[in-house]
Amino acid sequence: MKFILGTKESMTQFFTEEGVVVPATIISVPQATVTQVKSVDSDGYNAVQIASGDRKEKNINKAQRGHFAGKGNFRFVKEFRLKNDETSELQVGDTFDASLFEAGDVVAVSGTSKGKGFQGVVKRHNFSGAPTSHGHRHDTRRPGSIGATGPQRVFKGTRMAGRTGSDRITVKNLEIVAVDSKNGQLLVKGALPGRRGTLLEVVSA
Repeated sequence: MKFILGTKESMTQFFTEEGVVVPATIISVPQATVTQVKSVDSDGYNAVQIASGDRKEKNINKAQRGHFAGKGNFRFVKEFRLKNDETSELQVGDTFDASLFEAGDVVAVSGTSKGKGFQGVVKRHNFSGAPTSHGHRHDTRRPGSIGATGPQRVFKGTRMAGRTGSDRITVKNLEIVAVDSKNGQLLVKGALPGRRGTLLEVVSA
C-alpha cells in the first residue's frame, strides 16, 4: 500500500504515447516524513501517520512540537490506516516523495470539495424547475410541493435547499499518467475534488 499527501494545482492535458489526449490534474507532492507508526498491540490497529509541508514554528502548538520531535515544522498531518494483517516497513523519521509512485499506478484520491454555500434545489439537487409559461412568472426555481400532508411534518431526507459542497469526496480508480519526481508533481488522469491548494490524499488501489 502506497500513500502520500499533496495539494491540487490545476488541470491540464496529457498526450499518451499513442497520441491520445486525456484530461489530467497536477498534484504538488512535497517530501513526506513518517511521524508515527501505530500497531495492533499498542494502539489496537495498524496505521502510519505522515506529515508534509512547511509552517512557521510560532503557529505550531507545544503538543505538536513535541510530537514532531525536531523532524520539522509541518503543515499537514494525516494518518493512513492499514489492514490488521498488514504491516508497514516504514519507521518514524523515514522520508519519501513523489518517486514512490510510477506511471500506470491506479490510485484513489480523497479531498474536500468546493463549498458553494446555501443553494436552492435546482443547483443542489438538479431539479428541472417549473415551466416558464402559464402564469408561473418568478416561480421557476422553487421546489414546489414537498408532499407530507398526512404527518404534518417534513420527512427526513427530503431534498430541499441547504448548504452545498465542502464534502469529503473520494474518486477511485484513477490512473497516474506521469510522475515528475524532480519537481515533486504527480499527473493524475481525470478531475479531482476541491480548488487550487486543496489537500489531497493519494492512496494506491
